[in-house]
Order: sequence, then C-alpha cells, then structure tokens
Amino acid sequence: MNRTSLSWAGVLGLALVFTGAAVAQDMAAHGDGGMGHATPTAATAPAAAKNEIVIDNFAFAPAQLTVPRGTRLTWTNRDDDPHTVTSAADPKAFKSPALDTGESFAVTFDKPGTYHYFCSIHPHMEGTIVVQ
Repeated sequence: MNRTSLSWAGVLGLALVFTGAAVAQDMAAHGDGGMGHATPTAATAPAAAKNEIVIDNFAFAPAQLTVPRGTRLTWTNRDDDPHTVTSAADPKAFKSPALDTGESFAVTFDKPGTYHYFCSIHPHMEGTIVVQ
C-alpha cells in the first residue's frame, strides 16, 4: 500500500467510527434503535377530561368516580368494539345505545347516591358513580 491508500483508509475508518458513535448516541437518546419513533408517554397519550369516562381495552376508566350532584358525565368509546353504558338498577336509571368507536353518551346525575353500571354487550365491564 502506498501513502495515499493509507490516508484514505484512515479517513474512511474515522468516518465509520463517527457514524457509529452518532447512531449509538441517537439510540441512547430515543431508546428506539435509532429509528426516530416516538414512544407514547403520559404527556402525549390522550387523557380523559375531568367529567369523562373512557371506554378502552374492555374497561371503563376510571372504574369508580365520585362527583357532586348535578354533574354531567360523558362516556366515550375509544375501543375498537362497540360497548354500552347500562345502569345496573331496576328500573334502569340510564341505558345507552351501542356506542361505536369515537361515540359518546352523557348522563346528568341530579340525585345523590351510588350508581352501578356495566356494558350489556360485555357484562364483565363494570363501573360505579358515587354522587354526593
């Protein structure tokens, strides 16, 4: 090898070292294999509004909520499957139609008490509203 070949090999070697270091730094900073994908966090994930109950992953969240009398609560289905919001009382205090993804149902709670509800399509899904 001549002197020119050695200097080009040295430059190429340094370029590879710097490129590898930059990729490693990007991977460490993003925790994503250097692909630049964002990871959802509490700050970027959609949050429920104060008087909203989210239906997602076959669950009501929050499952129990205490509110003052006169509060209007809204259930929003963020799940891929339809769900209902059905009072467990007899007679029913409230009953929604089947809610598709993105649809909502609202109830104003005027009387103090404890209101148990469930999804009539998926009865294992349950929740409780306590009205003070």
